[in-house]
Amino acid sequence: MTQRPQQFPDYFELSEPRLSFNPYDDAAKDAHPLKGLIRWGPYSNSIYETVPQAIRLAAIVPQGEGNRLQGLVSQLSTRQRAQERRAYLPDFPGFLPVFKRSLAALDPVVELPAALDAAISSGPDPQRSLSEAVRSAIAQLRLRRADWDVILIYLPDRWQAGFMGGSNDDFDLHATIKATCAAQAIPTQVINDDSLTYRCRASVCWRLGIALYAKAGGVPWKMDPISPDTAFIGLSYALRTSGGVLRYVTCCSQIFDAEGVGLEFLAYDTSGIVKVVGKNPFLDRDQMRAVMSKSLGHYLDRHGGKMPARVVIHKNTEFKHLEIEGAFDALGHVPELELVSIQHSPWRAIRLLAPRVTGERNRPDNYPLKRGTLLTLGENELLLWTQGEASAVTGGESWFQEGKGLPRPLLLHRYAGHSDAQQIGSEVLALSKMDWNNDQLYNTLPATQSFAHDLAEVVKRIPKLDPRPYALRLFM
Repeated sequence: MTQRPQQFPDYFELSEPRLSFNPYDDAAKDAHPLKGLIRWGPYSNSIYETVPQAIRLAAIVPQGEGNRLQGLVSQLSTRQRAQERRAYLPDFPGFLPVFKRSLAALDPVVELPAALDAAISSGPDPQRSLSEAVRSAIAQLRLRRADWDVILIYLPDRWQAGFMGGSNDDFDLHATIKATCAAQAIPTQVINDDSLTYRCRASVCWRLGIALYAKAGGVPWKMDPISPDTAFIGLSYALRTSGGVLRYVTCCSQIFDAEGVGLEFLAYDTSGIVKVVGKNPFLDRDQMRAVMSKSLGHYLDRHGGKMPARVVIHKNTEFKHLEIEGAFDALGHVPELELVSIQHSPWRAIRLLAPRVTGERNRPDNYPLKRGTLLTLGENELLLWTQGEASAVTGGESWFQEGKGLPRPLLLHRYAGHSDAQQIGSEVLALSKMDWNNDQLYNTLPATQSFAHDLAEVVKRIPKLDPRPYALRLFM
């Protein structure tokens, strides 16, 4: 065969999605989440009264260590200078200037028993000792539920033996705490030693401040809508152990509106119905219809019965034929339905710069492809780089969030729908900015999928799934 140079089809560079910080001011938009908060304040400040003027924090701490946690809260109330990622990370002005709310002093505070150190370091079952102590403290705070908005739980690194189970034990303390509290509608924030000692206090305060504001009921920012009247649904599965055998028995559905805000999270017990091919679970037609019908019904409840003009369903495995039929059974009255699988891919690419002088070869850039680079592979497949160079938010200065390496694109496969590649890619890119639990510009995955793993880890530890929606902030 005669080898000839191959040329890929043309690619696109999508613009960095903007975020909205005020529903009544069309100018209150910014592609940078932190700078947008500094300039405009949080989105919910202008319309909601769900966040109290002073957010009240309860605490669970090791005996005698309440002052360490109070010191962290005090830092949140003062200005902190950025010590890293200076191209992206601004100084933290203080909780009140950013969120227009203050933080009350820790009260009440429950101290864990002093004997817990010995039980964790040398006891026969450190995981059980620690989890039962924390569960007991949560029960004490629940008796004073009217006195606080969020619980801070300080778990020092010296207790690491109680955090995770062994190779044959699926125990996870963080997920267990979230499961215990989510079932009781209790928002929590776990604090570790890194939050107390990390050198860049601005980064810690940004990350913790955004999370506390959201967990107290606030909305830091929303997406600048790309597709009005669109509902996004993320589909995932949770594993439970039955008779020592892992089985897929729970389907998790996350529902987001056109502005990327999670309405709520729904979980359905699908025991005995989920099919497994290899390691991937799939629903049959009836179950998919039931899950989508409940998800749509919940969306309608939150929008006064108004039907969305378009529904986009994301999952991290392929859509089987029966799932596609079930989705159309439930959502057949929706004018447009998109089914898109989102998976990591093995692709790599580099950006080539034009020659500096005539006759010189193209040279590789020192930075990766731009975030938002989109390459179509066919009528129904495309590659999207949600990681990449992001000078659009740094005033033109080259910046790569991950710092090093060649980012892998996501492979998006459309199983139903008619939207073009740029619309599908732009929506995924925007949804990658809808995580209120960190100070980063983006996650690799969109919100419809980035929460899937954490939700599954929590859901499988809830003993009994009530037939009701759960607020996503309870799982953050």
